[in-house]
Amino acid sequence: MHKNPIKALVFDLDGTLANTLPLCIQAFRRAVEPLANRVLTDQEIIATFGPSEEGTIQALVPTHYQEGVASYITQYEQLHALCPTPFAGIPELLQHLRNEGIRLGLVTGKGPQSTAISLRYFKLSHYFDFIETGWIHGPRKVDGIRSILSQWPDINTGQVWYVGDAPSDILASRQAGISVVSAAWAETTNVEELRALQPDQLFISTDAFDQWVRSAVR
Repeated sequence: MHKNPIKALVFDLDGTLANTLPLCIQAFRRAVEPLANRVLTDQEIIATFGPSEEGTIQALVPTHYQEGVASYITQYEQLHALCPTPFAGIPELLQHLRNEGIRLGLVTGKGPQSTAISLRYFKLSHYFDFIETGWIHGPRKVDGIRSILSQWPDINTGQVWYVGDAPSDILASRQAGISVVSAAWAETTNVEELRALQPDQLFISTDAFDQWVRSAVR
């Protein structure tokens, strides 16, 4: 029996539910390079992350903003076969959690359009009670988490955990006042950066996370 059983989980999407970061980078490259008339490096693209993809387009090709956003969404959907499935075991775990009466939310830095595309592609939308997406002006995960917490007034914040793959997810969870699981199972994850911030839990495989969370909700 877990000392303080988990009653709700809030998930990140990119790198947590699925290995979508390579898809995002390729979609940005195909959408932005023709407008910028130059080649973009992965690092240049990743350096703009924090805001939603609208923020990335604004940073990289501000004079072609509307065209860039429309092209990105088109490319993202067309290229989604690059990331055909969620991480192994994720759909089964979400179904188990729902069966156990655990509340589920999603807080992602992705914009609403790409979030909807991926959740539809992966057939995961129906698992989440509430979904909070990113915006152009900068990171808003703290606000997103707090918004979802406000929808669960009957649950103590000590029984809500965030699950995300980035160092910023650890910081946002702490600012929002909830515990955090670092999801270090994506090939794009820097495990040592996560460990340095001392998350409440860290797992390098979905199997290990699955075993832990199934026992923690009892």
